Amino acid sequence: MTSTPVRVDRVAITAEKLQKKIANGREVVVLEVRRETLAETEAGQRIPGAHAVTIADFAGPETETSGTFPLPAAEQIQAAVRRWGITTDSIVVVYSPEAPAVAARAWWTLRWAGVPDVRYLDGGAEAWTAAGGALTDEVAAEGASEFVVTTGSLPALDADGAAELARSGVLLDTRGAEPYAEGHIPGAGHLPGAANLTENGLLKDDEELRAQYRELGVEGDTAVGLYCGVGNAAALSVLALAKIGVPAGYYAGSLSQYRSDPARPIAVGADRG
Repeated sequence: MTSTPVRVDRVAITAEKLQKKIANGREVVVLEVRRETLAETEAGQRIPGAHAVTIADFAGPETETSGTFPLPAAEQIQAAVRRWGITTDSIVVVYSPEAPAVAARAWWTLRWAGVPDVRYLDGGAEAWTAAGGALTDEVAAEGASEFVVTTGSLPALDADGAAELARSGVLLDTRGAEPYAEGHIPGAGHLPGAANLTENGLLKDDEELRAQYRELGVEGDTAVGLYCGVGNAAALSVLALAKIGVPAGYYAGSLSQYRSDPARPIAVGADRG
């Protein structure tokens, strides 16, 4: 299936712009994404109208060979999208009070499922409150819609595709330096997912992002792919690249899936291998 290009103006949104869209009556669906069980998630405070969801909503069942967070089946993400009331006209906004990468995984999965307008809330709930927004402990009611998902709307990699890209293009490991040195896909470069953020937790500006990826060989029509340990940090890097107009393949299974086959080679050390 041919993937659908991501519009750079539909990657991230500031808290101020989100507040304006809500005030102007736009159809906005907000998802607060956490790692915990749903009961723990619902106990917190969130942006008014936000649905309390977990990373499990964006991953299929784990098996011995799937990796920790495999892609969900179309039926699973279809049911979730309708439960949250997402329609063709919705602006879907995702954020996480715990880790930007978790929100990025939600962003990628929904775009992969064909939801046309999904945006990452830059700075999350902290940016929302800094812009004068309130928080609530109320949980949004379930919605309803007739939206039909189209999985495959963004490029995804499997183990073989990631290994090939390490040889023919640019494959980047987005974990920390120590885990990378302990073992990575041969030929993969290294740039932590956190390198896409400023010290204040906001996405870096476009020029900073272009410069850091250019140093790793990402320019022009270079084919790019990202992976990490379980698939979250890599999603943040895919999102950052989309923000500057660079399409990138995402290996959702990442090393947790790659290493399920002991025959697959692993490089050790700070060099690409």
